[in-house]
Amino acid sequence: MKKRALLSVSDKTGIIDFARELEKLDYEICSTGGTLKALQDAKINAINVSDITGFLECLDGRVKTLHPVVHAGILAMRDNESHVEQLKSLDITPIDIVAVNLYPFKQTITKANVTLEDAIENIDIGGPTMIRSAAKNYKDVFVVCDPNDYDLVISEIKSKSSDTLKLKFKLMTKAFRHTAAYDSIISNYLTDIESNDFPENLTLTYQLKQPMRYGENPSQRAAFYADGISQKCSLANAIQLQGKELSFNNINDADGALDTLREFNSPACVAVKHANPCGVGEASNIFDAYMSAYESDKISIFGGIVALNRAVDKKLAEELSKTFLEIVIAPDFTDDALNIYALKKNVRLLKLPDLSIPVLKTTRDIKKVLGGLLVQDYDFTLFDEKDLKVVTKLKPTEEQLDALRFAFKVVKHVKSNAIVVATNGKTLGIGMGQPNRIWAAERALTHAGEKARGAVLASDAFFPFPDCVEIAEKFGISCIIQPGGSIKDKESIIACDKLGIAMVLCGSRHFKH
Repeated sequence: MKKRALLSVSDKTGIIDFARELEKLDYEICSTGGTLKALQDAKINAINVSDITGFLECLDGRVKTLHPVVHAGILAMRDNESHVEQLKSLDITPIDIVAVNLYPFKQTITKANVTLEDAIENIDIGGPTMIRSAAKNYKDVFVVCDPNDYDLVISEIKSKSSDTLKLKFKLMTKAFRHTAAYDSIISNYLTDIESNDFPENLTLTYQLKQPMRYGENPSQRAAFYADGISQKCSLANAIQLQGKELSFNNINDADGALDTLREFNSPACVAVKHANPCGVGEASNIFDAYMSAYESDKISIFGGIVALNRAVDKKLAEELSKTFLEIVIAPDFTDDALNIYALKKNVRLLKLPDLSIPVLKTTRDIKKVLGGLLVQDYDFTLFDEKDLKVVTKLKPTEEQLDALRFAFKVVKHVKSNAIVVATNGKTLGIGMGQPNRIWAAERALTHAGEKARGAVLASDAFFPFPDCVEIAEKFGISCIIQPGGSIKDKESIIACDKLGIAMVLCGSRHFKH
């Protein structure tokens, strides 16, 4: 009996060549809709599935392959005598290859102004059903949902191997991942429309973007996966212009740099080391912003990552290239800048043109714990201006208020416990990741040194004791911003009044773990 292959694909990449090879191998080819037309236009002798089922497709193509003749032909187990006899009695030919990929739902919902109706019409029904049927009966059926696997299947058939089970099992597992990811994208899209933030079942899908040499440490295997519908402003959409392959730590650190950079609209630069900002600068031009970030911590920036929200030109590239940096991220690089970095081929240059696009409001922050996930809203807010409250006798000037705002934008993205010492547009000292707040303050103030005199200090959470105020005064801090909310707020306020420091409460805490 002639072997039969059913080909019905949305992505027609490689399907003509695949069908031709199957014809040479004496397979009978059946197909549907656009795939059938493409095959027939290519002079391939393909027959319509309707001719096999005796049932014309209907409902504008919604029903084509949902028929017992199709699914019995796929699901029948060849080593089951009862199944074989039933096929004979029903005059059903077994189907040995199912090559199906699905309606472009993801591509549809990423189009501008897509309607719910358009999205619904691009939910495939028959395709996933055939894939699942073929995958279930993998011992007897090649299920192919990825055009990249066509040559693999042809080679296996040509080899006439008596053991194709290993490849069939591999294709089966890939098929179930394919349909699971497809359904996940659909369910998440509809869940967002429903505004069901935390549904009873959370199903996430990510696509392999890059395997890695290792993870955080050489003993850990790792890979980078991007979500099914990557946001334009995300690192997953960055274009690497040159340099070595990104590592696990590169991507983690770069993501932290971009998170901080999104706080700024005017020219800004964020230098990051081990996922923490080590220097942040904001200025009227991007060169001065970088110099401020660099001067914030000339030691830690070595081997770090620099993210900028303006294009890199020749002058800036020359300055950047004086310091060893793992990665430079910017919306663009001029030809002169690229020529300078062509001499430093190991430096990774990432172009992210849509850096200024805000993060989608539906974005969730997800942290993995053993046995589960912690899911929360993305931390969009900084603070509400109306919540700013001066609680000391001494009032900050407008210039000092601007410096406090800048410092709080930075401290929001520093690992807790976090303290930032800054002037307007320039960090001077950053204390991060300490088990108590006074140690973070000591770290930030000690690094700032004499530059702290007259500067401002920001804390990511309230002061439980007045000790941070007391050490701030010793270094000459003029103003402090912190969320407030401690039962001992009054003690810190009294200390500020006694030591001549202005304090502003903003009401918004930003722990980062």
